[in-house]
Formats: sequence, C-alpha cells, structure tokens
Amino acid sequence: MLEAVERSGTGTATPYSEITRLIERLHRRYLDVLRIELSRLAVDDINAVQALLLLNLRSDEVTIRELVDRGYYVGSNVTYNVKQLVEAGYVDQQRSERDKRSIKIRTTEKGSALCERLADMESRHSESLQRQSNGTDYDSVRALMRSLERVWSDDIQYGP
Repeated sequence: MLEAVERSGTGTATPYSEITRLIERLHRRYLDVLRIELSRLAVDDINAVQALLLLNLRSDEVTIRELVDRGYYVGSNVTYNVKQLVEAGYVDQQRSERDKRSIKIRTTEKGSALCERLADMESRHSESLQRQSNGTDYDSVRALMRSLERVWSDDIQYGP
C-alpha cells in the first residue's frame, strides 16, 4: 500500500498524486545518476539528457519526429540535443532520400560503446534493486506504468 507523502489540493493524499510526483522526482534523480556516471566514465562532451536520448536510441535508426511522437522529447529540445550528439561523434544523421525535411539518426561506434557502458550501470542498478525488493512483482509495476502512460496519452489526444 502506498503511504501518503504528497498532498493533493484537497488536503487528502491519493496514490495517484503520489505516483505522479514520484515519477517526476525519479526522472530528475535518474538524470543525476546519469550525470554522475558520465563523470565516472570521464565523458564530458555530452550531458545527462543527451546520454538519456542516446540510451533511447540504442541501435535503432529513427527520425527526430519519431522520438517526439514516442513522447520522449519536445521538438526543439531534441533537435538541439541531437545536434550536440552529432558534433560529439555519438550519433550520425542522414537526410531521407524521399523527404529531404526528414532526418534519420543512429548511434555511431562511439555512441554504441557509451550505451554499453551505461547499460552496465543499469544492470548494476537492476541487480541492486532485485536484492532490495524482496519479491516485488516487476511485471505488475511495469503494467501499471504503461497503463498510466496510455491514460495520459489518451487524455492528450482525445481530451477528458
């Protein structure tokens, strides 16, 4: 059962409001974790947001539009961050043959190598979490988070 930490505007705590606040805090904390890991790896040519973008790319070849449509990034931010990743040599970009406005991006060898090192960090965290969780059902947690994503996406697309 969730313990109430956050309070809604009505003065009563709800599991929903706590979850939404926790998601936001976890995202910021994860960026802190990435920032520290980049420092440990002596990577100083990209920031944590750019490293997260790189992790979301992994070995895919996608357009910037696809990243925005997936809900990962806001358009102008992703364009700036992709430019930085290209300049630092982590990502290649190529204009589409059919639509010159569309740019496909993919990780370079340098980008893939960094993704592998960051995946090692994620594995360490996963193992640590497994030891601490005492049998938490991760499939249920993941299903709840995906349901929340669908509710939010539907609300954005179709309204209340």
